[in-house]
Amino acid sequence: MPQQSAPPAGGVSPVLVGRHTEFTALTAAVAAPPALIVIQGEAGIGKSRLVRELLTAVSGTSAVLVGHCQQLHDPFPLGPVLDAFQHHGDLIEIEGLSPIVGSLAPLVPEIADRLPAPPERPADQREARHQIFRAATELLEHVSPAVLVLEDLHWADTVTFDFLTYLVAHQPAKLTIIVTSRTDLGTTPVGEAFARAPAGRTRSVRLAPLDVAEVGELSRHLLGIDVPDPIAAGLYDVTGGVPFVVEEVLRTLLARLPAAEIPSHPDALAALSVSTALRDVVVQRLTTLDATAREVIAAAAVIELSIDPALLAEVTEHDARQVATALTSAHAAGLLHDQDGRIRFRHVLAQQIIYDATPLPTRQWWHARVAEVLEHRQDPMLSARIAHHYQRADRVREFVRWAEAAADEAVRHGNEAAAAEFLREATADMAALSLDDRVRIATKLGRVAVDGLAHAEAAPILTRLLDSQQLTQAARGELRFALGRLYRQQGFARDGYGEIERAIDDLYDRPDLQARALAVLAAPETVVDVPLEVHLARSLQAEQAASRAGSPDVELGVRIARASLLLEQGDPYAWQLIDAARHDTVLLTQPREHARAAINWAQGALHIGYVSRADELLSEGRSIAERSGSARLLEVYELVCAMMDHAAGRWDGLAERTQELASRAFGFGAASFEAEYLHCLMLGSLGSTVEAAARLTALIRECETVGAAWPLIPARAALARLRLILGDARGGFDAAEAALDQIQRKGMWTWAADALVCLVDAATELGRTDDVRDRVTAIGAHVRQVEAPAISVAVTMCEALIAQLDGDGEAAEQRMSGARTMAHAAGLIQMTAQATERLGDWRCARGAADGPRLLTEALTAYGRLSARQDIARVTRTMRRHGVPVPYPWRGGRPAHGNDLSRREREVVGRAAAGRTNREIAAEMFLSQRTVETHMSNALRKLGLRSRDELDADVLEAQAGG
Repeated sequence: MPQQSAPPAGGVSPVLVGRHTEFTALTAAVAAPPALIVIQGEAGIGKSRLVRELLTAVSGTSAVLVGHCQQLHDPFPLGPVLDAFQHHGDLIEIEGLSPIVGSLAPLVPEIADRLPAPPERPADQREARHQIFRAATELLEHVSPAVLVLEDLHWADTVTFDFLTYLVAHQPAKLTIIVTSRTDLGTTPVGEAFARAPAGRTRSVRLAPLDVAEVGELSRHLLGIDVPDPIAAGLYDVTGGVPFVVEEVLRTLLARLPAAEIPSHPDALAALSVSTALRDVVVQRLTTLDATAREVIAAAAVIELSIDPALLAEVTEHDARQVATALTSAHAAGLLHDQDGRIRFRHVLAQQIIYDATPLPTRQWWHARVAEVLEHRQDPMLSARIAHHYQRADRVREFVRWAEAAADEAVRHGNEAAAAEFLREATADMAALSLDDRVRIATKLGRVAVDGLAHAEAAPILTRLLDSQQLTQAARGELRFALGRLYRQQGFARDGYGEIERAIDDLYDRPDLQARALAVLAAPETVVDVPLEVHLARSLQAEQAASRAGSPDVELGVRIARASLLLEQGDPYAWQLIDAARHDTVLLTQPREHARAAINWAQGALHIGYVSRADELLSEGRSIAERSGSARLLEVYELVCAMMDHAAGRWDGLAERTQELASRAFGFGAASFEAEYLHCLMLGSLGSTVEAAARLTALIRECETVGAAWPLIPARAALARLRLILGDARGGFDAAEAALDQIQRKGMWTWAADALVCLVDAATELGRTDDVRDRVTAIGAHVRQVEAPAISVAVTMCEALIAQLDGDGEAAEQRMSGARTMAHAAGLIQMTAQATERLGDWRCARGAADGPRLLTEALTAYGRLSARQDIARVTRTMRRHGVPVPYPWRGGRPAHGNDLSRREREVVGRAAAGRTNREIAAEMFLSQRTVETHMSNALRKLGLRSRDELDADVLEAQAGG
């Protein structure tokens, strides 16, 4: 006899079906904060149901804060997070809060009486946003132990993602973060936001549809009877195993038949096609409503997922009682439900079906009506919603006006990405706009797209507008400047330089913009084959234009660019300009510009070998970058910090970091080139010489194509060194000579250090020392008066190498010792070790007592870096001289050389457990390419041919070894 009981009220299973594994794992995570939980899956798959079950498990032990993201462009920062706070004033004790938390009071008026008085809002909007981030994080810590739930994160604005990135980096110890996100709407930045979380903190599950047996079990709980396998299979075919669709289909069948009769009526299931099952269910329920209720629910579907009865009454012009009656009817029909104290559609799918079922002319009328009602509220924060509704109403002029207003509002809140999206959409139909409107909006788009990282989409819009013959001179100049900056952001250095250069004359009547454009052209590291003399001339022109502009901000920007140019040249006056700017009151009140200047100066200092000074600038700038709240600047700082650590010899974990940076999709091309270059340096140093050479060759081709001077020139020098390691002296000579030829055309002799040493080493192997003597002498003359440690060390080292070849051992050792001293003073770790190694080799050759000590010192330095190629070379030299090779390098294996890194161990551990690379990438918030690289490196270190040979015993043995 089949078991039978009453169907559950509301048509929702009282038991969570098919999610035992996920529920068990996530319950343990919630119980051990701090934790980050990501629940992903298609619409209707049961993400919210799983969250409710998890929250039930922690009921009474933690405060629960729930926020929902809406399907709207929303420039208002932290909308879902602030939404989560508003009903929890009872958890807040004002005495325990710092004054900064008061900055939330204007944003969450419902709890304002529980917060300190709002502090003064910073003038810089990005600093203000960072203040809000700090306030929200402190408030979360204050109400902890707590669980923060953010539903539908696929609809979140970029500021919310930026906040999650910040929150993860400063996560309170007793806070659990749970987010849900759909996988059927493309990729979202969820992984990026959680990528920097400490290892082991993040738990990610991707919910799959139920199988046939699980559909049968769910049906049994919903119907109160056992369901035969053929009926379960039929339900699975109709619903695809999506739990929400199963529930809705069975609710409809229960309205037609008693539960006990459903198994004997397979024809009822057959009437529902796979593609229309849920639509038929929802439309049928819609037809049971009276005309007023259908009108109200159609208007509600146009507005949003959550329902605002007051707004509905105003839009439909029905009184509050009629709206309440209509919503009650829709609730009874199963179209609405109560969630977190609000009336909502039962599911986004239900809302979409009702929306689609409303005829297009009616939908457009409702959208226009909603926009008009919201307009009358005269709230700037509603600009985005108004623009959205006018766009859906096909009211182009009104949409453009409000999209521009929404973009302005987004910029005020520091959300350039949202602003760029509004402006891009506003320019979608340029023919509908007047010329003045086109120029104004396109110019704004060019301005915000640089920081909003929407440059790839914005550039074609500006290009089309520039083709117009009706533009004024000033408008053309501003658009060209914006387009040039966009090209530069995309990595097209030559094209960007050319557009900005063409804009200069057109900007004469806008000296503020002309000065900024000229300052960009003064930067030598951005483009190849533009001589230093041109950059210097542009710098002087920028100063003249800034003087005409009479703006302290513009003058400061020009001085910052001037300091960077002089620094790259090795002009000691640069440091006076930098020190003055660092104490300039204008710069101190602009954290974003301060951070940008610090990173530019730090990079310049690294380019010429001032490692310790670069470190100082980065230390100063890192906290400023965090205060600025700019995701782009923080991303650049992460990259430059990796460069800094490479130069300073802080290589612990650096290979892993550079690999992740190289696989990251940076928002601007120049950073992608730099990240790849740094990754190649690490690959070459750690033994993957062939791969590093191949990747450097590809990088050089890319840089040549776009005209990027940096890292093209150092990449050529690095390739020269790898060619020498691979025994290709001729290839090394050609690569080094190509780098020096470009340096000569550029006139930037301070960049020649690595290429010059490689050229001399290659010439020595080829017996062509006479071919490079004059070059060493000429470069030495060029840099005699500059302050640039790297090239000074390199010239001295090359002079020592030539003296040694000439048989003047005393002069050679004296110069090499001088190079070693200079390199050490500048913090040039690798150059110090190289000079020490060469000096030790020569002293051992003539029997000097300190020769073995010098070689051991070089070996120790390379060992700290785990630089395999260098370790192998110096140990060969030691054995040749009969110098004992100390443990652990005696067998030729460097300490940690074949050990798995933390990331590699995580990857192979998951692979050994049967995960695919795609699954590992999703679980670890990495790109699939990064996982493949980790896997390849790990297999090589373990001596395995494929992942099929991985097992727990192999991993345990490697760990023990």
